[in-house]
Amino acid sequence: MSRTTEPPATPGGAAPAHAAAAPSPVAAAHTSAGRRAHPLLDAPIVPTILKLAGPALVLVLFQVSVSVADTYYIGRLGTESLAGFSLVFPMVQLLQMLSGGAMGGGVSSAVARSLGAGDEAGARSVVIHACLIAIVAGLAYTALMLGLGQAIFRLLGGTGRPLSLALAYSNLLFAGALFVWLTNTFSSLLRGTGNTVLPALVQVVAYFVHIPISGALVLGWAGFPAMGIRGAAIAYLCAAGTSTLLGAIAVFRPGSRLRPRRSDLRLHREGFVRILRVGGLSALSALQQVLGALLLTGIIGRYGTAALAGYGVSVRLELLMMSVVFAFGQALVPMVGIAVGAGNERRAKRAAFTGAAMGALPCGLLGLTASVYPAWWTTMFSTDAAVLATGGLYLHWVGPMYVLLAMGAALYFASQGAGRVLWPVLSASARLLVILVGGSLLTLLGAPLWAICALAASGIFIYGVMIITSVYRTRWAA
Repeated sequence: MSRTTEPPATPGGAAPAHAAAAPSPVAAAHTSAGRRAHPLLDAPIVPTILKLAGPALVLVLFQVSVSVADTYYIGRLGTESLAGFSLVFPMVQLLQMLSGGAMGGGVSSAVARSLGAGDEAGARSVVIHACLIAIVAGLAYTALMLGLGQAIFRLLGGTGRPLSLALAYSNLLFAGALFVWLTNTFSSLLRGTGNTVLPALVQVVAYFVHIPISGALVLGWAGFPAMGIRGAAIAYLCAAGTSTLLGAIAVFRPGSRLRPRRSDLRLHREGFVRILRVGGLSALSALQQVLGALLLTGIIGRYGTAALAGYGVSVRLELLMMSVVFAFGQALVPMVGIAVGAGNERRAKRAAFTGAAMGALPCGLLGLTASVYPAWWTTMFSTDAAVLATGGLYLHWVGPMYVLLAMGAALYFASQGAGRVLWPVLSASARLLVILVGGSLLTLLGAPLWAICALAASGIFIYGVMIITSVYRTRWAA
């Protein structure tokens, strides 16, 4: 891949050839202010990444607990319930990726680059524009899933009782998509300032709400009505509502550096552009990743209900891994963004690759373990031999690629901090193309299930190699 330079920070036009060689005038003018306000510009990289990622890594334990608990509760209802749950999973994943990883990354990046350049008024303005984007997007996602949910799940191979169970779960959960968008927006605003502790605490409280309510309502604990799969959706909404309230208090509390002043309440085009330039392209990447997951779900669903349930169980491990990457990635957004805003590209790149390696190491070990001995994971959720066979087959092929997936995902977050996400998005496009074209051919040929799993592994390999190469070669400048 040739050395690349992405578009400048403002829409339209190409960046001048010398843009990466020296800090921009804005960054140069504010570097000293940024340094005084942000020790992230001078602190040792590894300890700082660990400090920023630490709260999120603790949060991963709670995220895993929620994911495992819900899958365990619903798995006790039977294979059909687990299959219905698996049908909805890609759309729940898309909701989280769009609101937290994609647009959330754009929000954190906008705040970090503003603060790195010494523009605190600009950071406060991001709050107003980000909240408006979250409200519109949350309502739109609810309308989409309530209107087209059944058609989407049918395309994924859902029929009969698994389809009806999927709709029972999704119609309740997605009615509250607005809460998910708002809570992830508030968390992203806080992380953009370099504060990773407070948003983690907010989410931990929400998870403490989710787990017992889900068990009580799904299985009928402590005299509560046994609502089955619907109970998990209600628990999800209770947790999202709790974290939305706490996140709003954290952002708008007196003394918060993000609390807008009266002069910040004016909407303007540049306020949306600063977020959407990164968040919009990142949303395209998230859509492509989830579309790939949807395609795999639909293809594997053709092999039967047990195969679909097994895939749903195994891909939950990928969610666990991505939660670890998210912790390091969200630490990289403010570190890279503040460094780029202050005109220090060298530090931004060092932080990016150091943090990506730190996140990829545990994920690579996890993937290799699951590839060799998948039963330690799959048997937690099912005793059905067909479910365990599919889950083990998928992990056998895909597990070794987790190190590349983790490295690529962490560098994607770093690219958000730099405001340069074009090549990471194209890397996701390449992965999707592999799944789309390869999956179509293998389906036409009636290929065995192992070939589909090998195809999924190939897509991850291409994604990881492309994004690592492109980030190394792309110039980052404010």
